[in-house]
Amino acid sequence: MAILQLHKVSKSYRSGTFFKRTKPVPILCSVSLAIGTGECVGLVGRSGSGKSTLGRIALGIENADQGEIYLLGQKIGSGPKSMSKHLRRTVQVVFQDGYSSCNPRWTAGKIIGEPLGNFERLTGAETRMRVFELLQQVGLTENDAEKYPSHFSGGQLQRVCIARALAARPKLIILDEAVSSLDMIVQARILDLLEQLRQTTGMAFLFITHDLRLIRKFCSRAFVLHKGSLEPFPVQLDTRLPPAVQELADALLPATPGASSNVKNDIIALSPTFDHLAN
Repeated sequence: MAILQLHKVSKSYRSGTFFKRTKPVPILCSVSLAIGTGECVGLVGRSGSGKSTLGRIALGIENADQGEIYLLGQKIGSGPKSMSKHLRRTVQVVFQDGYSSCNPRWTAGKIIGEPLGNFERLTGAETRMRVFELLQQVGLTENDAEKYPSHFSGGQLQRVCIARALAARPKLIILDEAVSSLDMIVQARILDLLEQLRQTTGMAFLFITHDLRLIRKFCSRAFVLHKGSLEPFPVQLDTRLPPAVQELADALLPATPGASSNVKNDIIALSPTFDHLAN
């Protein structure tokens, strides 16, 4: 059974003012996608292609115009209130900007402990122990529980956000550009951490990114969101790039300064580099 299944999901937006509305602009056009246990599915595309919209619909925080969404085989309606508590904890998310997704007045311990209060019945001591376990799981220490977001680097705060997502014991985590703003070393270490979690827990990921070079490192299969539709992305790069992928590749910076951009060579070259940096 698929953890998440989107069936012919469509979404459009309108622009303009209250008095003058333009025609709806289609963002997603009859998109279907299924993610099973232990899978990491990549979703790439240009900015504004609808990647994050698809993620928000999967989370239940945005409504689709048409189509059906299933979690663990159960159809969900519009909005988060349509889900039971059990289904809400099934899917969690890590956003791109950790600083804007964390309360700056809360310590890391309180940030990570919030889902525990929502989904678990734990005593104060049990909550602290669970928070310490989650911090260690993402490569931080017990002392970090007392720190505020401003005391962390970008990579460290993303680890806090990952720990918060893990606290609910989800079956699927949506990573919405979660490593895009980090340098290559931090990217490699976080992706290595997530891969370990996938191997040990069977957790699945929807990896939303605009960076083709991260797909081969982390994803078992991937798609390009282009003009509202999903097109397969050749993860192993043993075939000719589809037009939608080539268009995205043309906008990709080369892996090294001064070099010409060749997406196949860049991704292949960066794979061992990521593996080396993660260790």
